[in-house]
Amino acid sequence: MSKISTKGVPTELGTEKISKLLMLYAIPAIIAQTASSLYHMIDSIFIGQGVGALAISGLATTFPFMNLSAAFGAMIGVGGATLISVKLGQRDYDSACTILGNLVTLNVIVGLTFGGVSLLFLDDILFFFGASEATLPYARDFMEIVLYGNLITHLYLGINAALRASGHPKESMYATIITVVCNLLLAPLFIYALGWGIRGAALATMLSQVVTLAWQIRLLSNPNELMHLRKGIYALRARFVKGILGIGLSPFLINAAACIVVIIINKGLRMYGDNGDMAIASYGIANRVIFIFVMVVLGVTQGMQPIVGYNFGARRYDRVKETLKQTMMWAAAVTFVGFALCEGIPELISRAFTTDATLIANASKGMRISAMFLVLAGVQMVATNFFQSIGRVNKSIFLSLTRQVLFLIPLLLILPQYIGENGVWLSIPIADLISGILAIILLRGQFKEWNTPTFVK
Repeated sequence: MSKISTKGVPTELGTEKISKLLMLYAIPAIIAQTASSLYHMIDSIFIGQGVGALAISGLATTFPFMNLSAAFGAMIGVGGATLISVKLGQRDYDSACTILGNLVTLNVIVGLTFGGVSLLFLDDILFFFGASEATLPYARDFMEIVLYGNLITHLYLGINAALRASGHPKESMYATIITVVCNLLLAPLFIYALGWGIRGAALATMLSQVVTLAWQIRLLSNPNELMHLRKGIYALRARFVKGILGIGLSPFLINAAACIVVIIINKGLRMYGDNGDMAIASYGIANRVIFIFVMVVLGVTQGMQPIVGYNFGARRYDRVKETLKQTMMWAAAVTFVGFALCEGIPELISRAFTTDATLIANASKGMRISAMFLVLAGVQMVATNFFQSIGRVNKSIFLSLTRQVLFLIPLLLILPQYIGENGVWLSIPIADLISGILAIILLRGQFKEWNTPTFVK
């Protein structure tokens, strides 16, 4: 018999109406992810308005760094959270709690290693990622502080994923909101009042995460809760580490591929753009805006994940299918709104970041092109996370690789040779179109498998 109390076990995942569960789990996750995307956008707006257009370009060259760090964080956080959900569905509460401890330990190891190695080769890495002599100082000033606090970032994101998986979606949402509010208060103080520029933006980011992590640790130290931090759960267990990394491989590859994609985009814009720094800054703005809607869809899929994981573990495939259908409708609605705004008022959106007329025009053009098939990009994201949640790792990895590696990267390498800078921008919607169609085909195949009479449940 389990030694752990079942208090806090999210048993409603297997009994409550799916639409109500999605409201309960997805809305906090959506709010959290929207806040998180605004959190990054705030930095860009304050830096653009308070430091200048070159600073935006410098910040844009740090995106691959942030994606690479996020890749390792997602591998542990998403992998651990998914495994926790499945174990809770199987009512294996001892294992679920031990997975939490292993998640913390892995984040400590990876966070310290990634931050330390990156700091040793920082300038060389930033040049490789697309920085120029003019933008390197801005990129370096920002990333030095972020990398010194890399351990904090990994723990903050990993524990937040565990909170969602263990039946605390609101607490996960509150954690992100606390971070955003702190950043809103500190960023203008550090950038404008104290004159610390882009370093002030980075410092505001890290201090905000320190405050939130302290609150998360206090929350998870409650011994009356099923999932809590206690002695005996931190020693790495091979089978749990293998499970975490196996499930987390898909989100790792997504973020790692995103890192490679941004590097190629930055280099392509520098090579084919009339003004390389301004072209990269334009991508930085367009990417930040579209990132909001991507993060909202990610919030929807995060709300889906514990519901699907629990019911799949409990062999309730009818509930798994219904959750997917409703999640897909939510994602389609969100991405359509993003499409409409990016196509309709991109100039107005760009002015929030900068007063530079050339930068506004270029960013608006890039926004319109990038968002052409945003709805299909949402379909692909939901499908990838769905297969990950039911343990179909091969399909999840395949989908995560199709858009970035099989389609987008070759397009980025080929199209600009024929149509210049426009080829860089057009590669994005073309990849969205092809990968979205492929995701629909794989989902139809999965539904057909479940509907087959010979399928053993």
